Amino acid sequence: MTTESASLPGTARGATLPPVSSTVHRPRGGPVRRYSEPVVRRVGRHRLTVLLAGADGLVAGLVPAAGTAQRWPVAVFALQAAAQVLLLSSRGLYRSRLSHSAGAELPAVLGLTLLQWFVVAEALVTYDTRYAVGWTTLFCAVAAQTLFCCAARGVLYRAGARSAARRPRPVLVVGHGPLARSTATALRERTEYGLRTVGRVALRASDAGTPADDGTGGGVAVLLTREEAGRTVVRKRVRHVLFTEHPASTPEGTELFALFAGHGCRMWLIEPPATGAIPEHRPPRPDHLWGYSAHRLRPGRQRPFSHALKRAMDIVLASVALLAVSPVLAACACAVRIWDGPGVIFRQERLGLHGEPFTLLKFRTLRPADPHESATRWNVAGDGRMSTVGRALRRTSLDELPQLWNVLRGDMSLVGPRPERPFFAARFSTLHPGYQARHRMPVGITGLAQVNGLRGDTSIEDRARFDNRYIETWSLWQDVCVLARTVLSLFRCGGS
Repeated sequence: MTTESASLPGTARGATLPPVSSTVHRPRGGPVRRYSEPVVRRVGRHRLTVLLAGADGLVAGLVPAAGTAQRWPVAVFALQAAAQVLLLSSRGLYRSRLSHSAGAELPAVLGLTLLQWFVVAEALVTYDTRYAVGWTTLFCAVAAQTLFCCAARGVLYRAGARSAARRPRPVLVVGHGPLARSTATALRERTEYGLRTVGRVALRASDAGTPADDGTGGGVAVLLTREEAGRTVVRKRVRHVLFTEHPASTPEGTELFALFAGHGCRMWLIEPPATGAIPEHRPPRPDHLWGYSAHRLRPGRQRPFSHALKRAMDIVLASVALLAVSPVLAACACAVRIWDGPGVIFRQERLGLHGEPFTLLKFRTLRPADPHESATRWNVAGDGRMSTVGRALRRTSLDELPQLWNVLRGDMSLVGPRPERPFFAARFSTLHPGYQARHRMPVGITGLAQVNGLRGDTSIEDRARFDNRYIETWSLWQDVCVLARTVLSLFRCGGS
């Protein structure tokens, strides 16, 4: 468990928090939409994928039926078709891409077709020797299936490119500098990508230029705020976004990434050609946009069932803990009331999941002079106004116990990044690029950073790094390990 944070040296009085949530207001005269509601119907969104899978399955089913294995049972043809689609899907050959090439996919299709035929042929021979197929027939079937699959894919890709050129899909370019402008220019000039730039989001005000145009000659509007970007997504029905710098590199990029992910947009990171260094972990066939490397960006792993289990574990453990420590809660409340007077529970605004504010509960260990001190003072551990009871509660972390009620209410989880006050969340998001990304996960009473000793007046950059690592490697077992380490740390009285 961690401690109550309170005031960073050098912070200015009256500092305000820029909005964290990405609320998109309803356009004038437009229909009322919920923020999370898709802005367009999903009918036809996966049309190319369906056509590709249908063509691959049809070819895989017809090739053995055309004479190479006429003695095989009819059910095997359906098995061949299903196996072909599953294998190609596992290789990522149905994923959405900016550039398609049937020729570049031929080696992968050939290898998977060989695997499919050998496995099916061996299984049938083991079952009944009457179904044996000679080597010549086998290799001819593999070659025919590979060529027909790639030919069908080439036809579909070409037809899709022509259709997309006639009806280009709206896209936003996010970034600044020459790369963002050249990306917008390439999309305007190369119609085969089927994307039409409807706006460029400037991550830096100095790069905005004239709000009416991005300087490429295409009349593309430059969007200066997150709210303008959100309204453009709704009004223009934007479903594709191209980042020209990693969204995690700036707080604004992180917020925009969350905004576009909430609208269901597909996002790519566009990078200039490498200068000699080859990445260690590169995709099997990197995507590109007119020579620029393009990598698909996806939100954090969506595992609704696992997250539901996490929430269920929080409710069960918090309920049991509240019942078990109820005598301790009563004793702490009485001690605070007797030594420090009325006002046993201390309430403070903190930011939770997606930057939403909530009221955090703690036992009062120090009465702030005014609301400004409560909101902007970083640490009160050495304050002379703190009573003996207050010091004892902070040293043993017993002042955090009322947060079990926050867990039951759903404001917090048992394990997660520690919540911070709006004043400091805004400041740290500006100073540390990865800080804002902590809000991807529900905040917690304890976390990976805290069990590694990052409590009290310690490095914010280190905390953010451990918090983001926790989110990226999250599992229920990791939560159990963090809780176990937290319980062990309580016996060392390491609070602050």
